[in-house]
Amino acid sequence: MPVDDHVVLEAGAGPVDPYALGGTLLLAFADRWPPRTLLIGYEVLRAVVSAVPAAGLLPVPAMLALVFVAGLPTAVASASRTALLPDLLDGDCYVLGRAVFSMAAGGTQVLGFAAGGMLIAAAGAPGALWITAATCLASAALLQLRLADHPPRRTGGSAGISETWQVNRALLRRPAVRALLLAQWLSPALMVGAEGVLVPYAAQVGAPDTAGLLFAAVAAGMFAGNLIVSRLVRPAGCERLANLLALALGLPLLGFALHPAPGNATVLLAVSGFGVAYQLALAHRFLDAVPETQRGQAFGLLLTGTMTLQGLAAAAGGALGEVAAPGLIVTLAGAASAIAALMSWRTLSPTRRP
Repeated sequence: MPVDDHVVLEAGAGPVDPYALGGTLLLAFADRWPPRTLLIGYEVLRAVVSAVPAAGLLPVPAMLALVFVAGLPTAVASASRTALLPDLLDGDCYVLGRAVFSMAAGGTQVLGFAAGGMLIAAAGAPGALWITAATCLASAALLQLRLADHPPRRTGGSAGISETWQVNRALLRRPAVRALLLAQWLSPALMVGAEGVLVPYAAQVGAPDTAGLLFAAVAAGMFAGNLIVSRLVRPAGCERLANLLALALGLPLLGFALHPAPGNATVLLAVSGFGVAYQLALAHRFLDAVPETQRGQAFGLLLTGTMTLQGLAAAAGGALGEVAAPGLIVTLAGAASAIAALMSWRTLSPTRRP
């Protein structure tokens, strides 16, 4: 379930995820540094990380170490970018902007995988990496030319690991923030556990070539949910639908208990992905619940928890698939997601904003 971009040649497949590690150690910088400076620096870093392996300047172990270290600030850049959005868009426009953000991130990731494969086939791996470096530098140039300068949200004192831990603890101790974080973390993460067994499920039903279609169905459902809910449902109506949309993440997956054929499984997964739109109802509430001086770190904590829990859930689903039928794992993931939505029912219920 896409949330945000990662450094090219990401080293997160190892035992330690640089995104999660960076989110644990460095998030305070999301509020300490000016957003434009931080984002431009991040794009330049991505360009360097792409160019070094393209030029063959380092042995493979050194390149992997470079990629891992360069992946640490990804969480900080993502947090700063997400926290900047409410500075650019007010009121209900912010919720619409979040929907566009999500659709763009998901759509470009799907297209990026396809385009990356074609580029590697046409230009080879080094050529594709040089193109990636060029696009990162182009992104940095656009940020310099088109993004206005914004001051840091917090000044004074020192930023670093201790401040990151201190602010994370302070945010988690706030009941409203903690409830909203759990409501946005648990149901989607448990639903993603089903994705860990989609490949063996496709093989189990005798259609191994449809595994890609099953994954694409989830992404398509997410895209459609964000598009339809943001464009056709007013914010008050979106909040009233939050509970049902959150339940829709898990309930369709219960249909896998009947071992549906690939076509029916695709529909069930698309409906499940549609339910992710429930997070639009919580967007403004989360923004209102966190202190403005800690906004970047709060969004970073949200994104880091999302990435970490979804990665763990997908890995757990894949591991369980070694000892249980894939259809059963998908069904259990759906049931767990629905239970998590019910546990967050009060948080998901509409509230009046001042």
